[in-house]
Amino acid sequence: MTLSFTVTGLDPAPFAPLFALDEAGLLAAGARRQVVDAPGAFPCRASLDDALPGERVVLVNHQHQPAFTPYRSAHAIYVREGVDEARRTVDAVPLALARRVLSLRCFDSGHMIVTADLVAGAEAIPVIRRLLEWPEVAYIHAHYAKYGCYAARIDRA
Repeated sequence: MTLSFTVTGLDPAPFAPLFALDEAGLLAAGARRQVVDAPGAFPCRASLDDALPGERVVLVNHQHQPAFTPYRSAHAIYVREGVDEARRTVDAVPLALARRVLSLRCFDSGHMIVTADLVAGAEAIPVIRRLLEWPEVAYIHAHYAKYGCYAARIDRA
């Protein structure tokens, strides 16, 4: 039997108000607005695809690991304007992840890392399934290996 998994993007709702802010408001929120100027350079954490040239994105610090452990963590992420819901795939790696090298960080139910691996996103499916076979792995956080930014959450389906 093949282990099934889901990849889930961030809920865009908490980020939507940022697009209505002026530059001073964005600065006060620790965020920056950008217009995409190159394809494949602005991976949206809600749609799990790259924003297209001409689209507006917000770069903001996001706490992707809020558990009060040594692994509590936040990092910069892009969210594109106009995304209405988080993308969720089953047994598939979304395009933004498939195009990049991923760091897969596996956490137990106490939010402690139990193992990790590096993989080309296009080759990630068997690695994800292998990692989720570990009984102590409760979930995986995928990060873009080059910059270390949080990408998405992976769970057993």
